[in-house]
Amino acid sequence: MTDSGTAGSNKPRGLILYYSGSGNTRLACRYMAANIDSIDFELFNMVGGRIPDLRDCAIVGFAVFTDFLAPPQLVKTYLENFPLQQDKPAFVFNTYGFINGKTLKILADWVGARGFKVVAGHSLHTPESYPPMVAGGHGNKQAPNEKELKAFKRFVDDLETACKRISLNQEVGKGKIPVGWLYSVLPTFSRTRSRNDMGIKYVDAELCKECHTCEKLCPYKAIKLDPKPIFDMDKCYGCWSCFNHCPNKAIYTKKFRGRGHYPKPIDALKEKLAV
Repeated sequence: MTDSGTAGSNKPRGLILYYSGSGNTRLACRYMAANIDSIDFELFNMVGGRIPDLRDCAIVGFAVFTDFLAPPQLVKTYLENFPLQQDKPAFVFNTYGFINGKTLKILADWVGARGFKVVAGHSLHTPESYPPMVAGGHGNKQAPNEKELKAFKRFVDDLETACKRISLNQEVGKGKIPVGWLYSVLPTFSRTRSRNDMGIKYVDAELCKECHTCEKLCPYKAIKLDPKPIFDMDKCYGCWSCFNHCPNKAIYTKKFRGRGHYPKPIDALKEKLAV
């Protein structure tokens, strides 16, 4: 489903396909869409697995968050089901809370493997949404700092330049995807590492109001209510969505209960990325 765009615009159309667990990534995507004038960008949520029709899209963006130093499993599965393209221009983007890892490079490789020509990429430091880090006092609430915010805005300006060329049917070459030396040597983890790190989930029956929020927002369809939440650990990938978004904080783990929640972008980030 698209959730932004300009109706009736004569500009070339673009899509930003995103997966945002806490809303930080989507907020950054909204900023990009609002600050690129030559392409009429719409946002498209990857959750649910629906593949959009790209035939009239001049450029496609792929935006994710870092999950254990790499893109989430949902994105890997989504892109594996994506039809092959023929050098359609694309850009990649990710947010991260503490350590970026190889997220951007891996995402660029996945996108490139589906036949897209990746013309640009950027990683943005944002407040931490991973509950164990938040609970431990490592929320990075100041992120992005002034230098990081300037770098992001510079990326958006550079992307606008590329989009303008695309809108004029001019050739745009492949972009260099930045990966720092430290991140280049860091290992990648299995896609089940986050699930194992989260551990078994429990429900406080007195706090749970059977509102179905956890079931509706679980991107992996790993939760059913009967009448309280039941977790299918074979489908779960430990994304913490159920924990973060339960309005009554009824879901908890062995180590974390009633603390460390990050259900939506904090006000400081919303002010920095206001559109």
